[in-house]
Amino acid sequence: MAIRTVTKDCTALSDADLAEMAELPGGSGAPYEIGTLSKQAEAWVLVTLARGEDALRGYSFCTLERIGGTPSVLIGLAAVGRASDCAEVLSSMMQDQLRRAVLAFPDEDVLIGTRLRCPGGFEAFSTLQDIVPRPGHKASGEERAWGRRLAKRFGIDAGSYDDRTFIAAGDGSVPLALDFDVADRRKVDRSVTKLFGDVDVAGGGALIVFGWAMAEDLDALLKATR
Repeated sequence: MAIRTVTKDCTALSDADLAEMAELPGGSGAPYEIGTLSKQAEAWVLVTLARGEDALRGYSFCTLERIGGTPSVLIGLAAVGRASDCAEVLSSMMQDQLRRAVLAFPDEDVLIGTRLRCPGGFEAFSTLQDIVPRPGHKASGEERAWGRRLAKRFGIDAGSYDDRTFIAAGDGSVPLALDFDVADRRKVDRSVTKLFGDVDVAGGGALIVFGWAMAEDLDALLKATR
């Protein structure tokens, strides 16, 4: 099935778009309410929509900005319907956002950061480098500092974030994170699953994750999509 993906300004979202998004259950199996989606449309700059056969398959609120001078793509609330080709849908959305990143930040490495609700969400980072946190890796002081910067940017209270585990505690509400799960959970590496061992997803918790899109990879992506 062909996936048609477009990224546009959140101000261009129609009521029909929001209604369609509110009907899409993410990897967790539950959709976000339209009121929540409307608030996210006001909080973020861009939104990526992926469709297949005229049905919405995934969406992702995001923004391109510099954090302390570093080019960054920040992904906020996002959801991909769980299906046999959900990884393809997620990949299509990520590639569209990365294509925008190289246009905005040519010849620069770009940090990609988000919050994840479950281990399958690491699929979003499959083409990135130096992912943090990751199994068997002890985060450096600078990497922990990046975690704190992202937590602050996502509006997470400092007292609710652990910069050693990269876990953000919840407030009892549904976490405004990337809601993606693989079609077959048995294929997720157990060491990745362990990173979520103390994440209270039911209570609104999430794992802050980031990685790097290298300038040469972004340039190759842009050339391939022209």
